[in-house]
Amino acid sequence: MKPTFTITPAIKTISEKKLVGNRLPMSLANNKTAELWKGFTPRRKEITNNLTTDLISMQVYPATYFASFIPTNEFEKWATVEVADFDKIPTGMEAFILPGGLYAVFDYKGSANDPGIFQYIFTTWLPNSNYTLDNRPHFEVLGEKYKGNDPTSEEEIWIPIKPRDH
Repeated sequence: MKPTFTITPAIKTISEKKLVGNRLPMSLANNKTAELWKGFTPRRKEITNNLTTDLISMQVYPATYFASFIPTNEFEKWATVEVADFDKIPTGMEAFILPGGLYAVFDYKGSANDPGIFQYIFTTWLPNSNYTLDNRPHFEVLGEKYKGNDPTSEEEIWIPIKPRDH
């Protein structure tokens, strides 16, 4: 079954966001996403100043991560929610300021475990677009239609971009 995704993303500029949550270092070869969310999900109700009910899964990559991509390269993954301020951060959680900027936003429908959408974004869409990858966090907005590995799950994939130098 071929994954369903929007071939042409929306190009959006966002202002900075305040996030609160947990993080874990990991790599694609040593993926700890399930462990991260199992630690965060039961405690998310302790965050009382969230702006929406959406969850934000964020990846913070080192500047050289995509230049020489190998599955053992480490990055930081965050399980977060957007908050109004950093006045009440639950014990054991951390604050993160997501810088604003330009993003390509893909509406993805399909299993969260299917890497096909990311292969499409990085090997087809990005090289054929007027943009290059920007060194800012990548994130996914997991709203009420998000169902994890269910093929009917929906999420927004936000890829940081900047105009290509011509």
